[in-house]
Amino acid sequence: MSPNLVPIILNTQLLRSPVTSNSPVCMLLVSINRIIKICIRCYVGLPESNGYIYVEANGGLNQQRTSICNAVAVAGYLNATLIIPNFHYHSIWRDISKFSDIYDEDYFVSTLQNDVRVVDKIPGYLMERYDYNMSNVFNFKIKAYAPIQYYRDTVLPKLLEEKVIRISPFANRLSFDAPPAVQRLRCLANYEALRFSSPILDLGITLVTRMKEHSANNGGNRKKEKEDMDAARERGWRGKFTKPGRVIRPGAIRMNGKCPLTPLEVGLMLRGMGFDNNTSIFLASGKIYDSERHMAPLLEMFPLLRTKEMLASPEELEPFKNYSSRMAAIDYTVCLHSEVFVTTQGGNFPHLLLGHRRYMFSGHSKTIRPDKRKLVLYFDNPNIGWKSFKRHMLNLRAHSDSKGIEVKRPTDSIYSFPCPNCMCRVNKTVDSRSTSAT
Repeated sequence: MSPNLVPIILNTQLLRSPVTSNSPVCMLLVSINRIIKICIRCYVGLPESNGYIYVEANGGLNQQRTSICNAVAVAGYLNATLIIPNFHYHSIWRDISKFSDIYDEDYFVSTLQNDVRVVDKIPGYLMERYDYNMSNVFNFKIKAYAPIQYYRDTVLPKLLEEKVIRISPFANRLSFDAPPAVQRLRCLANYEALRFSSPILDLGITLVTRMKEHSANNGGNRKKEKEDMDAARERGWRGKFTKPGRVIRPGAIRMNGKCPLTPLEVGLMLRGMGFDNNTSIFLASGKIYDSERHMAPLLEMFPLLRTKEMLASPEELEPFKNYSSRMAAIDYTVCLHSEVFVTTQGGNFPHLLLGHRRYMFSGHSKTIRPDKRKLVLYFDNPNIGWKSFKRHMLNLRAHSDSKGIEVKRPTDSIYSFPCPNCMCRVNKTVDSRSTSAT
């Protein structure tokens, strides 16, 4: 053992207490007063399983990802065997992809083998009890952000009785605040075990390479738009925005920083922050409404802007183009490896990327997360000059850069703030990056 590493023995009784009287331990190698680094590996034996847990991960790519990680944590805590999560089809994303279409299933199972048992199906002798129909299996309806103690006190007894349980839906069904042993399993799943399937990962890395080469070589109608947006909301959310008595105030929502930035606003912000027209930009997005008109100002300011559709050939994108989650996974891969990541909207995609990049770059990822409440005031001020605007933008950029190593608070998501639960301190000479979770 290296002389600058101190073995720290962690009691994992919190993890195994509902399971067995044995309390296995795990050893983490930590050094003192060094840079932050990944520290989530733990090799212990697994006692006999208490039963099988089947979850339905609902939502889009990133909401499903958090569901998978939470399922791993719950299964490990209850010493249960996790069935490969089923992806719930949703009218918004309209993606019929299965787990193995998006993630490397074999890698997922093998990475977790010392911590959580994962299998692809429930044994036949158990399913025979339920006429081989999952809808006959007892289904828990768990409230959002339930504490891990709920699983111990309520879910475990039923698991021991039935030997198979189902939890559907499962998005956001585990509290952000949890014991260290539970958080460690979340970290292990998110940053190590979940690796995109080879077709997605290969194309994503290819686009990263093309962006780098590209960078090195180059140094309407408002009424119709409202009608189109209303129709799109109704298709996706089926009445959520048209309920009697619901009042939507776009101006107030925008002032509160809840609206995505427009392409023009993104361009002005980036130019104000010091990025010139020789900057290569990768735009991660789905289909943009009236893209030719709305993208024109941004393309004029940044002619080297590219999307996956511009970098990849139609033949390369053909296997993915009708699957929104697979297309999003390609965007995720390119953004994960970018030199600077800029968030322009809320949602799971930027929050997960924020945490993943912090993990990969040992807490020092270059991420610009602008305060949109302040941005609206600057954009709407008719008297602001370019010098004043640029000064404000540079301040926003400096503030974002300074927040790279934020430590998670109890109410924060571990998927956005991996420090300290997923990371510890190691010697500077150790490589500070991990790419296995892409």
